[in-house]
Amino acid sequence: MSALVLQGVSARRGSRLVLDEVDVTFRAGRLTAVIGPNGAGKSTLLDIAAGLLKPHGGQVQLGGESLTAIGRRALAQRRAYLPQRGAVDWPISVERVVALGLTPALPAFGDLPAAMQPSIDKALADCDLLPLRDRPATQLSGGELARALLARAIVGDPELLIVDEPTAGLDPRHAIDAASRLRARADAGRTVVMAIHDLDLALRFADDIVAVRQGHILGNGPVDEIMTEPLLSSLYDIGVRLVRDPFGVSVRFTD
Repeated sequence: MSALVLQGVSARRGSRLVLDEVDVTFRAGRLTAVIGPNGAGKSTLLDIAAGLLKPHGGQVQLGGESLTAIGRRALAQRRAYLPQRGAVDWPISVERVVALGLTPALPAFGDLPAAMQPSIDKALADCDLLPLRDRPATQLSGGELARALLARAIVGDPELLIVDEPTAGLDPRHAIDAASRLRARADAGRTVVMAIHDLDLALRFADDIVAVRQGHILGNGPVDEIMTEPLLSSLYDIGVRLVRDPFGVSVRFTD
């Protein structure tokens, strides 16, 4: 599997510099959590990493090859991207939503190809969606839709999986389930990148952390090296305590 490398990446939103010559490598077989306050540039970083937004400077490579050289169709076959606020506007079934993650050539109407069914069934089961497979996606709750979109992202077992706030709107059980599924993808050798605000989940499931503040990388490395009280306090402009107990490490914010 291939690492995703950003070199000297800069990006602007209008006149505002959102990312300033960012260098970061997302390694294969690792789950990397991108953390930072609102407006830090996390979503822009993910958009560029996914090839959805062209940087104003620098380059992005997957397996040593530029994303622009790979081409959109080939990239779509190797990379899946789950945006922060996904939506489904048509009343298609949950099963059909998940199936859309397999291939752009999926027929718009008619039965799903039989060869796709095992992968679809597994993704539905992994995201606790089997009882909802025939329900129109427009009738799902916010949390149910989030699970359906995550299933769509993982159904094709992509080489590179990029997700923006995959646990937002999920109850605790399904948030842990979602993080576990991403963890399993990394353990299977995939390159997995997630932006996340839940620092406890990042501590529990991630291998590496990229800490972003005001368009700069404040820290980049293994969880134990980056998730420290001084760095997190600087990142969020608030006091931070790491609490260790028999169940692991958790983050507490202080005045």
